[in-house]
Amino acid sequence: MKYAKPLPSYLVQRFHGWKATAYETNKAWYRHLGEEGQHPRAMVISCCDSRVHVTSIFGADQGEFFIHRNIANLVPPYAPDGDHHGTSAAIEYAVTALKVAHVIVLGHSSCGGVQGCIDMCKGNAPHLEKKESFVGRWMDILKPRYEKVADIEDEADQARQFEKHAVLASLENLLTFPFVKKCVNDGNLTIHGAWHDIAAGGVEVYDCDQKKFVAL
Repeated sequence: MKYAKPLPSYLVQRFHGWKATAYETNKAWYRHLGEEGQHPRAMVISCCDSRVHVTSIFGADQGEFFIHRNIANLVPPYAPDGDHHGTSAAIEYAVTALKVAHVIVLGHSSCGGVQGCIDMCKGNAPHLEKKESFVGRWMDILKPRYEKVADIEDEADQARQFEKHAVLASLENLLTFPFVKKCVNDGNLTIHGAWHDIAAGGVEVYDCDQKKFVAL
């Protein structure tokens, strides 16, 4: 592969700093992680957005979370069609192999993927409608729920509510996976929906009884 180049110098410097400090101080723990394998308690499905730092938000150490990131933290419906399904594969591994006790779908404010879906639904994103747009076809998962926020006039509020609907759509799709539904029914797995306000540093969690997101 002739196109692969050395890492940027700033990353190399940061690595050497980490190796000399955090790793050196916790060498036994890292050796334990490497030799004993991973045993995370929870899987977190979050957005690729660089501003969403899952381990920082929940104060997690290495080995605690099995994290899968994709555009707009979406879970597609169960589709055993023999095609390539990265998110579905991650869910299968977390639930059936790692046997996590929790699956958390974490949405966030100012989500570019969700905004792209809104633009598609309003006819303002023809480039995302093209067949070759991977982002557009991925956001097709969320498009059916646009009708739930279509009448919201304030654009910021509309986006915020649609971001939360992305979480709810993902939770519903999680339960279309037979092995997820079985584990939930057997009491071996719980699923959770959360939304992170980046600017305010807040987290809201979906409450089934109140049928809304409630601030922690």
